[in-house]
Amino acid sequence: MSARTRRPRRFQRPGRESRWSRPGPAAALAAGTAAACAARAAYAALSRRPPGGAGLWTRTNHRGEPVTLLEGPALTAASVAVAAGGPGLPPRYRGALALAGAGSAAFGGYDDLAGSGSARGFRGHLGALAHGEVTTGAVKLGGIGATGLVSALLLGGGPADVAVNAGLVAGGANLLNLFDLRPGRALKVALASGTLLAAGARDGQARATVAAPLGAAVALLPEDLGERAMLGDAGANALGAMLGAAAAASLSRPARLALLAAITGLTAASEVVSFTAVIERTPALRWLDMLGRRPVPAAPATGRDDPPPAEPREAGASAAAAAP
Repeated sequence: MSARTRRPRRFQRPGRESRWSRPGPAAALAAGTAAACAARAAYAALSRRPPGGAGLWTRTNHRGEPVTLLEGPALTAASVAVAAGGPGLPPRYRGALALAGAGSAAFGGYDDLAGSGSARGFRGHLGALAHGEVTTGAVKLGGIGATGLVSALLLGGGPADVAVNAGLVAGGANLLNLFDLRPGRALKVALASGTLLAAGARDGQARATVAAPLGAAVALLPEDLGERAMLGDAGANALGAMLGAAAAASLSRPARLALLAAITGLTAASEVVSFTAVIERTPALRWLDMLGRRPVPAAPATGRDDPPPAEPREAGASAAAAAP
């Protein structure tokens, strides 16, 4: 073969992984737009024909008004579908993102629909388990932990990377759910976290990994802020898990360790400190929390015998338990 016809080695076709190593802004924009459109379509379809009837998905919010949990399934369906089939990511990343979202939503939805609200938080569920009672929350915690592990195995890496990545997926799912107590709060936290993740990553990988869940979150934010719908465990767990998987896929090991430490610290703090109370007494956080929301009505004077207002999850669980 002459020098003219010989193909230089450096121009040989790249391997499969290298083709997906640097997704550009166009791929992220396409995925985010597709997820936003899919989320609106899914929410409209589910609202027209709620599976099992509208009453199954109706809960009472912090104002005592009815809201629907269908926002969570709509967000999950759109995010998972686009992440699984969208452009710009290698197959193993798409699989890990889709599994993180679908698995967390399934276990979160089980707790939404079957939970009684008799136990709350790690302490409550583990305490009930110690007394021989398997709560729906305990099943959810175990299921999301297993989902995080399988997602981490799909992402690959050594044992240390798998352990850290599993913690990011499961921890992200649980932490974001702790913010879903007021309209728009969990979605705002997710949007801020996803934006910081995309900005702090070393290349365009993060933009593609967070595009689908953030696009769906933006599309459904008006429903949440308008107090017509809420994420519920299904939506909040799925969104947090997908952001955790995105961080696992795109950040360096030191950054992932720092993020996991922050998630662990906030989760531990939630057992003894009310996030809502901290937000209410911090002016900047309270302003952000109220941004886009309906004004809070003046609190009526309460007597000594009046019960404190229930958090949305407590009220929702009580309504579900009382339903025939």
